Order: sequence, then C-alpha cells, then structure tokens
Amino acid sequence: WASWCAPCRAEHPNLETLAEEGVPIYGINYKDDPDNALGFLADLGNPYVAIAADPTGRTALNWGLYGVPETYVIDGEGRVILRFAGPITRSILESTIRPAIIEAAGGTN
Repeated sequence: WASWCAPCRAEHPNLETLAEEGVPIYGINYKDDPDNALGFLADLGNPYVAIAADPTGRTALNWGLYGVPETYVIDGEGRVILRFAGPITRSILESTIRPAIIEAAGGTN
C-alpha cells in the first residue's frame, strides 16, 4: 500500500474487515515517505500484523508487482494461492479473496 494510492485508500475498509475476523495481513508500504505511511494507518486504522517498507521498489520488482494495491494470499507452506492486482472491493472480497483464504487454510472456514 501507499499513502498516495487512492485505490489503497478505497480498499482499506475491506482489509480492516478481514483483520477484525482474525485474518493475518502483512503489508508492504511501496515507495512512500515513512511519515505519510504511518499517517495513513493512523487515519484509517492499521489492519496489519506487521509492516515493511519498500522505499526503492526493489521488493516489488522481485515479486513482479503490477502496481499498488496488489494482494497475495499465501498458505502456511509459503505457496502463493492467489495474486490479485487492484483494489479489493466488497464483491472481490467475497468472490475471489475469501475463497483463496479458505483454500490457503486447507479448505476449512
């Protein structure tokens, strides 16, 4: 996510919902000023278990990032179950993200 990213701001309530349900979310702040990034979380809430920063975009290159926001659902073995480019809307949350989370958890709710 990035503080300057309007789609990141739009998807944020859906990340908050997942976090409130106990889904662990890890965030990587992309090419952002650290104070702005922390201000974003202070204003909107922090759904992340942990955060990292990618100030140069190197991590994004390593992961083949298309742009922000981009979401990966990763299972307990470290396998990428889903890679989703774009903001998570309520519809995408229900039709795409939740099924991937269930798959990552071994098919249980």
